[in-house]
Amino acid sequence: MTNEIDLFVGKRLRHRRRLLGLTQQALAEQIGIRFQQIQKYECGANRVSASRLFELSEALSVPVQHFYEGLSEHDPVTGKPDEKVLAPDILAKKETMDLIRAYYSMGEMPRKHLLDLAKSLEASAKMALPL
Repeated sequence: MTNEIDLFVGKRLRHRRRLLGLTQQALAEQIGIRFQQIQKYECGANRVSASRLFELSEALSVPVQHFYEGLSEHDPVTGKPDEKVLAPDILAKKETMDLIRAYYSMGEMPRKHLLDLAKSLEASAKMALPL
């Protein structure tokens, strides 16, 4: 039976795989399973075991907790929505993926400058909002 957490983990798996430009077949070969199993994980039809999640995290070069980031959209202390959490589908957008690929194709210094610029623009936008 599909669970919301299984669906969430599957979406995070799909987003990371796509970000790296991997096919389901290529990822499956890296960890020694069939691509159909990757399909089932990504759609939440099959639950990912702890050992398999570890193998996937290694193959996708992310920590295991990557697959759970953003799962809780509420601050555990206040119970209010956490404003730092991105929209769940943000990584599914082509524009986001293009931006991330372009960002990581740059050297370290241009990335740092771009990040500083983005933070500055974000701060300016917040100050410009009416109360």
